[in-house]
Amino acid sequence: MTSARSLLVDSETPGFYHCISRCVRRAWLCGIDPYSGRSYEHRREWVEQRLLELAEIFAVGIQAYAVMSNHVHVVLRIDPPTAAAWRPEEVASRWIRLFPAMRDSEVDEAACRQKEETLLSNADRLAVCRQRLGSLAWFMRSLNEPIARRANREDACTGRFWEGRYKCQALLDDAAVLTCMSYVDLNPIRAGIAENLESSTHTSANHRIAGLREHPERAQQPLASIKTALASGLASIITEDYLDLIDWTARLTRGDKRGRIESREPPILRKLGLSERQWHQQMLGTETNYWRAIGSAQALIEKAVAMGQGWLKGIGSAQRLLRPLAA
Repeated sequence: MTSARSLLVDSETPGFYHCISRCVRRAWLCGIDPYSGRSYEHRREWVEQRLLELAEIFAVGIQAYAVMSNHVHVVLRIDPPTAAAWRPEEVASRWIRLFPAMRDSEVDEAACRQKEETLLSNADRLAVCRQRLGSLAWFMRSLNEPIARRANREDACTGRFWEGRYKCQALLDDAAVLTCMSYVDLNPIRAGIAENLESSTHTSANHRIAGLREHPERAQQPLASIKTALASGLASIITEDYLDLIDWTARLTRGDKRGRIESREPPILRKLGLSERQWHQQMLGTETNYWRAIGSAQALIEKAVAMGQGWLKGIGSAQRLLRPLAA
């Protein structure tokens, strides 16, 4: 049973969310279509570039993403107060970047300037644009609609490309955010299409690793959102520690040299208050154990109350998996 997205997503408060968009009608987003044998590998670049472009426009930080063969995962942090603080000129500039004036399939710079001036003269319209630039729904719409139109043109067909609604999970605490980020970054490895983080192309982990090659000093800096100056909300997590965590988790998932893995359990787990077993089972259960929200049992109970519900899927799993560790 579906519920109003507004009950799950607080449109005025910063928060983390895991969104999943899946294709319909046997549509193939990327990779090799097993039915036709046709390659759609180039579409991974479409999606990744669009994500990175939108990260520079919206008051939304991308924490993790993975472009798979028929679906896309993205972990986001929306930051409506940042959009509320932008000057009118910045709001107008960002909105025109999102919806530029076009002529003959090219951006018409003169028309864009005119659109920007017109927008600045309309305070009511500017307020609507400001709200949308901090909106999760508008971010996902701006990601999915252009990809669908482009894919339909390439496939010479019409109709839905994505399922009617993207799935959305609220991430209620740091442990939920990090387990979900790891789940997303490790998707290609779990699916058997990549051996390690370096070969997991079109993922945020691969993007972060490539960035460290150019800027190695960032390894010891707090984990940042991708392609934006927005705070990640995870200031206590160091970039290198996160990459070590998901590398360790990848080898744990594959069963590599189990004794050796256990001997170097990442210290970040102790910071989160999770054992190896708790971490691994929580990560693997991101989609199966939870539905609308992920977090501790108490956080889920509080979210259920805020949504006007008596229960949320995952409370039982959280009670079993996330018992406090012994001191």
